[in-house]
Amino acid sequence: MKSFRRVRLTHHCQLEEIAGLLPRVDYLVASGRLPPGAPADFYGRIARLAKEQDTRLVVDTSGEALRLALEEGVFLIKPNLREFAELTGRELANETQEERLALELVARRKSEVVVVSLGAAGVLAATAQGAQRLRAPLAPIKSKVGAGDSTVAGMVLALARGRPWREALRFGVAAGAAGVMTPGTELCRREDAERLYDQIMQRT
Repeated sequence: MKSFRRVRLTHHCQLEEIAGLLPRVDYLVASGRLPPGAPADFYGRIARLAKEQDTRLVVDTSGEALRLALEEGVFLIKPNLREFAELTGRELANETQEERLALELVARRKSEVVVVSLGAAGVLAATAQGAQRLRAPLAPIKSKVGAGDSTVAGMVLALARGRPWREALRFGVAAGAAGVMTPGTELCRREDAERLYDQIMQRT
C-alpha cells in the first residue's frame, strides 16, 4: 500500500528528488507558487513523471504554472473562483457557466477532477459523472489563511484511505471549514474536521 505526499517547492527541490518519491506514493500534492528560478512548466514536468509511475497528481496553484500542468493532464486541481476564471479565460456570469467550463476541462482530459473553491459557498466539483455543489458548514472564522490547503488535505487523505469520492469531497469541505476556525496560518484540527464532516453527511 502506497500513501500520499505533499511537496512544497523550494529552489533546492529537484525533479530527481520528486521522481524518487513517486514509486512509494499513490497521491502527490504539488501546491503553492513556484519559487524564484523554477521553470514555469515545473508542475507540468512533475505531471509527466507522475503519469509514468501511476501516481495521482493534485495541483493547487494558479496562472501559467497551472495551465502548463494541465497540458500534461493531472488527477485533480483546486483553483478558487478567481483563479478558475483566469484559467478558462472567461467571465463567469452564472453557476451554469461555471459548471459547464469545469466539466469541459474534465471532458478534455486536462484533469480528472476539478474542485473550485467558492469561499463560504463551499465548492463546485466536476468529474466524468457530472458537476455538483456542496455548501460549507457554518463555522466561526478566526483566519481564512490555510483553508484551501486544509480542503486539499482532507480530500486526499480520505481518498488515500480508500474512501469513495462522495465522502472524500465532503471531508475536504469539512476540513476547509475547520481550517477557518484556527488562528493565523494554522491548518484545521482533526476533531473540528470530523465533527463538521458528520454534520455534512447528515444533511446530504
